[in-house]
Amino acid sequence: MKGLTIRNPKFPVIPAGSTTLIPVDGDGMHMKLLVVIAPEKFRDEELAEPLAVFRKEGIAYDIVSTCVGTCVGMLGAEVDVEVEIANVDPAPYDGIVIIGGTGAADYLWGDPRLENLVSTFDASGKLLAAICLSPAVLAAAGVMQGKKATVFRTPSSVSMMEGGGAQLVNEHVVQDGRIVTADGPPAARKFGEAVAATLKRMQRK
Repeated sequence: MKGLTIRNPKFPVIPAGSTTLIPVDGDGMHMKLLVVIAPEKFRDEELAEPLAVFRKEGIAYDIVSTCVGTCVGMLGAEVDVEVEIANVDPAPYDGIVIIGGTGAADYLWGDPRLENLVSTFDASGKLLAAICLSPAVLAAAGVMQGKKATVFRTPSSVSMMEGGGAQLVNEHVVQDGRIVTADGPPAARKFGEAVAATLKRMQRK
């Protein structure tokens, strides 16, 4: 993956892909996540802050979208995506993380390729995580039945979550088993930390 260029100086410059699998805590674990963004209007800090956590924790990642090319965030971040969702091989990844922003509703909601990918990760017992409007993708994929979760609340997102059987909780970050959800940009850092912690617990089982 190529670099992530942040036009807004609020965010650090972070590589868009990390392919070096680093053992964590000296126990030989190697972890890698698939990160999904909308091709435009993804929420910048919901991407940048979790990626910073993943890099700190030695978790590798690749970023994909619904198409290849330069994806642009709501605040000006740019990510050069080289692989689209339809061409992803889930095998090398330990989990999927779906980033939010208004583009999530425009491009990720209702995408059958993404829903199938989420279902594949779920069937393999892998980590599922989403932030902001994107937990609705998990609900649409049929993996949220009876699960506690949160979401950026709009009439449509709440309807999708409840329609998918999720139990909405009024918290910024919610972890239920191997599913982690968060409700928006202010929770981005804690979301990344919860994803990393959950992934480590799963790897140690």
